[in-house]
Order: sequence, then structure tokens, then C-alpha cells
Amino acid sequence: MSIIEDIKLQYKIGGIANKMVYWNVGVFLLSIPLFYQFKTGVFAYPDWLAVSSEPLAIVYKPWTLVTYAFFHDGFLHLFFNMMVLHFSSRLFLTFFTQKQYLGLYLLGSVFAGLVYVLSFYLLGHSSLMVGASAAIMALLVATTTYQPLMELRLLLIGNVKLWHITGVLLLLDLLQIQMNNTGGHIAHLSGAFFGYIYIKLLQNGTDLIRMVSVVIDFFTHLFSPKKSTPFKKVHVNPKKPTVKKESKIVAKDKTQQQIDEILDKISQSGYDSLTSEEKEFLFKAGK
Repeated sequence: MSIIEDIKLQYKIGGIANKMVYWNVGVFLLSIPLFYQFKTGVFAYPDWLAVSSEPLAIVYKPWTLVTYAFFHDGFLHLFFNMMVLHFSSRLFLTFFTQKQYLGLYLLGSVFAGLVYVLSFYLLGHSSLMVGASAAIMALLVATTTYQPLMELRLLLIGNVKLWHITGVLLLLDLLQIQMNNTGGHIAHLSGAFFGYIYIKLLQNGTDLIRMVSVVIDFFTHLFSPKKSTPFKKVHVNPKKPTVKKESKIVAKDKTQQQIDEILDKISQSGYDSLTSEEKEFLFKAGK
């Protein structure tokens, strides 16, 4: 199996967390030839992709409240964000669904973007912002609010509680808010606040993600290809032997059983533990 096929398979079976990382990395790679200024060494994102602190820009380009959360202004920015995203995703999906994950990522981005625009307008500043940090903090703080005493084992440190890790990250944002990247730190804290509010409302029976799920399902069904099955006249013969039909069902069960065994192996030991034959079988079965 080639590297490209291997990546396609991991994208296909990895779930929403893997897809989110792939989307962020893919957008970053595409943005290099489009927006990277090689002379100055910085990205020059247009105001129809990055969120602008100008209120009128949000009125005319509201989609930027979502698109900015998939762009980054450098490799290190992307690298550290994806590390925290991977960490936060694994924890969040332990307790919540993939639809809640996607919905919180999007709503956390929108809320943080609005707070950024409002705060910079009041401060009299004008700037553009990109980055997934606000959405990531929403996921992390939501999980921490739900399970603050969850224990994690960190290399060279040992066992720590989840709220310790989240607390350190929030404290760093508070301490640096007036030093540099003020807009970014405001967005981080805003995303964290939204994650907290989301869990508190969810515990009281209100799921803010439900409306996002309805919109996502609508567009998914709208753009998905409709399969039309022509009418076929079927003659039923009760005396016809059913040996072949049973053998197909058995073969299907054996195939599904082998797929389940491979997926169990992935969940226990990771994708890299599969043999090349198992990867090839899983890739063909997914087609």
C-alpha cells in the first residue's frame, strides 16, 4: 500500500478528530503558494478569509467567523495548535459525540470571533486574525468542565488532573494578554468561556449544538448524490433452494467479523500495529 493510499485510509476511518487535523494541515499547505509573502516571510491573508476587527467587515463577510479557524500564520502556529487539538479531541470524544465535536468547534470559533471584533472595536484597534486556538480551547475547557478531576499521565511529570493542564494554559493567556498578540489571547479566553457555558447549558438540558447539527445534516443530504433504484419485477418461487443465499450471508458475516477484529486491534494498539495485509484488506473493504 502506498503512502497516499495509507493517508486516505486513515482519513476515512479516523473519525472527525483526524479529519479536523487533515483539514487544518491541508488548508495551511494550500495557503503557502497563495498567501505566503516570501520576501517578508509572513502570510498575507485577505479579509474575506481572516476575521477582521472591523464590525462592517463581519456584516458583509460573516463566513469569516468560521474560515479564520482553519488558517494559520506559520508552521509553529499550526504545529502547536494541532498538538493541543489532538490532545483535546481524544478527551472530548471520550464523553461526547462527533456531531457535538464539530458543532462546538464551529460555534466556539464564531463566538470567539465576535468577542474579538467587539473588544478590538472598543479598544480602537484594527487587525486581522487567523487560527484554530479559540475552537481548540472551547473543546478543551468543555471537557475539563465535564470531567475536571480526570487524571492524565504526562511524560517527566507523572499523573496530573485535567483541570491543572487547562488552568496553566488559561493562566498563560491571561498573563500575556497585554504583552503580544492581544487579539489572539482574547479569542483563546473567549473560546474557553464558550466551552464552559456549553457544558453548563448541556447539563441543564440545553444542547446548543443541536441547531448546528440540523444545518450540517441539511447540507449533507442536499449535496449527497441520490441513488435511484429502477423498479424490478421479482418472481418468487417458494420451492427454489436458498443454499446460495445462505452462503452469501455467511461470507458477509466472516468479512464483517474480520473488519471488526482489525478495528479492535486499531483501538487497542493503534493503526501502526496492523500488518500490511490487514491494511490492504481494510482499504479494499472500505471501497
